Amino acid sequence: MTASTGKPPQVPRYLIPIDSSALPHLLADVLVVGSGAGGLRAAIEASEHAQVLVVTKDELKESNTEQAQGGIAAVFAADDSPAEHAKDTTTVGCGLCDPQVVDSVVTEAPRLIRDLVDWGAAFDLEDGELALAREGGHGHARVVHAHGDATGHEIERTLMRKVAGCKNVRTLEHTFLVDLLTVDNVCRGAVVWSQARGVALIWANAVVLAAGGAGQIFRETTNPPIATGDGLAMAYRAGCKLQDIEFVQFHPTTLYVAGAARVLISEAARGEGGILVNKRGERFMQRYSPMKELAPRDIVSRAILEEMHQTNDTSVYLDLTHVDPARLAARFPRIKELCTLFDIDISEDRIPVCPSAHYMVGGVKVDAEGRTNVDRLYACGEVASTGLHGANRLGSNSLLESLVFGRSAGAAAGAFAASADPPSPLRIQEPGSDPEAGEIDLDDVRSSLRSAMWREVGIVREAGELRRALQQMQFWSGYVLGRRFDAPRGWRVQNMLTVAELITQVALAREESRGVHFRSDFPEPAEPPKHSLIRRD
Repeated sequence: MTASTGKPPQVPRYLIPIDSSALPHLLADVLVVGSGAGGLRAAIEASEHAQVLVVTKDELKESNTEQAQGGIAAVFAADDSPAEHAKDTTTVGCGLCDPQVVDSVVTEAPRLIRDLVDWGAAFDLEDGELALAREGGHGHARVVHAHGDATGHEIERTLMRKVAGCKNVRTLEHTFLVDLLTVDNVCRGAVVWSQARGVALIWANAVVLAAGGAGQIFRETTNPPIATGDGLAMAYRAGCKLQDIEFVQFHPTTLYVAGAARVLISEAARGEGGILVNKRGERFMQRYSPMKELAPRDIVSRAILEEMHQTNDTSVYLDLTHVDPARLAARFPRIKELCTLFDIDISEDRIPVCPSAHYMVGGVKVDAEGRTNVDRLYACGEVASTGLHGANRLGSNSLLESLVFGRSAGAAAGAFAASADPPSPLRIQEPGSDPEAGEIDLDDVRSSLRSAMWREVGIVREAGELRRALQQMQFWSGYVLGRRFDAPRGWRVQNMLTVAELITQVALAREESRGVHFRSDFPEPAEPPKHSLIRRD
């Protein structure tokens, strides 16, 4: 698919000036960027071959993985099969899944979960076997979960403990990765910043990018504050191909209470029998899909949006009052506790919910071993586009993908690093942009960008709105992207602008509706299905 909306965002190669001879540096065989499931799983695997340094912008535990409620999809039931899991994945992916990748991932799923169990993960059990839940888009109950709705927390805890026991892994917290260092399309490391050290360089034989998603570019999102698209933006500046970047998944049900964060209300709540009703108390999903509340997330999100419009309300309502209260307390302790803070008893009250930006389906294009088109650079997790999800992610396949590709990317990066000469500093001089006079209200730019993305590049898209949003972003970019900042606050806004403009450009170019990308002016899918690719040059 070829974009027809003008040039990609014009960004400087590096956000800050670089003189490698004047900056302090660290050395690592393998540098892993990010500490979610993908990054930690990559670090564990790479440490079998080489010395590994994990860098994360916040605390090690702070990631989208930590927030995940639902679980990991894998076939354990006798009446299920990998072929059925693959079928559900490709059906939801709307023609853009890679069949070989899908088959490989669903086949490896049980093994990866057994690894976690061997490392101490305490998944929920029924009669001594793994408890399995069903979510939207799944034809069978195959979602493994922990502590009811705290699966991500349990996986993160397990991987962190495993990493702590790996003698070849070091971690560096509260360190912001500014840019990837490249020479002749070969990744040699990264530029980092911390409050304690200032700017420094990390030289490495291989880099695994596991920097997460970009939900914070939208006003309404389930993502934590760190999800500002930094990994996608730096990969774009380094020359990586970004695939299907326009596919952004919106989760249908997040808590909607004025003043509260848009906290996820797990899809598993609908899998346990929860129904959606509008403000008149009418159940409505049967009008939009024969699968009702268990339809894929894009269908449910659009249905909720339509009901909100028709009833002139700011939300719809998730009704769990008919489900056994003891079952609710055991299955959804986090959700129950959260709702209680707002005087909502989920066994007696309906939960106000609305859609929010949740997951980047597209990302940095990688092969089966996580390799990008930039030599020695690998990617995994939400920042990567592996071919598993296609145009829409099947629920609980994301943690699975992170583990599978984290393992394969870590293994490939570690094996390469072990076979190469030790990393050493190189001569790199980049002047960067000149400082400009005048103050910029970064908070205002950020807020305005997030509102524009939610309003005009959200669940339902249309050419006129996309063009208006793109024109506004290009105006902001004209005085923000070329400016020199000296701390993460400015770099984050630059990264958010870059990713937002990329998404909007390709969303305008894709003149069809497919998966999570819905165009009201092109409501039908075009044939044959095509991927989109965009690259800096």
